[in-house]
Amino acid sequence: LFDGKVLGAWRPTSFGGGGDVEVEEDAIRIGMGADLSGITWTGEVPRQGYELALDAQRADGNDFFCGLTFPVGEDPCSLIVGGWGGGLVGLSSIDGQDAAHNDTTSFHEFKRGAWYAIRVRVTPERISCFIDDKQVVDQPLEGRRISIRDEVQASVPLGIATYATTARVKNIRWRPLEPPAAASGGRP
Repeated sequence: LFDGKVLGAWRPTSFGGGGDVEVEEDAIRIGMGADLSGITWTGEVPRQGYELALDAQRADGNDFFCGLTFPVGEDPCSLIVGGWGGGLVGLSSIDGQDAAHNDTTSFHEFKRGAWYAIRVRVTPERISCFIDDKQVVDQPLEGRRISIRDEVQASVPLGIATYATTARVKNIRWRPLEPPAAASGGRP
């Protein structure tokens, strides 16, 4: 979804007060804004049975450097990486509860300038998320309401946002998943 040279179908997200978006050194740099900054994909998107992956880096700031909004069927969801002061990871939102207040909440250390491989897998049964191949979210979908926070509505259907933080993202790609019996579990 990104060739390392031009934004292509990515557009700066119209959050208002967002930082500059530019391509530099084979990555998209999302500059620090007053609050939210980001990019939104304007092309076709998968809705179910897919894996989405990217590499992300917190270049400056102390909050989330990857708020990845993605489709789960017809509903959007966001994986927050590095939120609430720097270390929170989780899905926003499950049954109306954001990443800081649901069963997907966990805390990790993220070093400024380090690259992290982020991967989201969406099937009709669950959302699975990985950072550097370590599973950080395993959320069953049956009987759960999936949504996003109102603030990131402009990221729908597929977007990457930051909060008062400069980030760099690269190697953005997606692939359809094989049927469960043939799935290998490898990276895209």
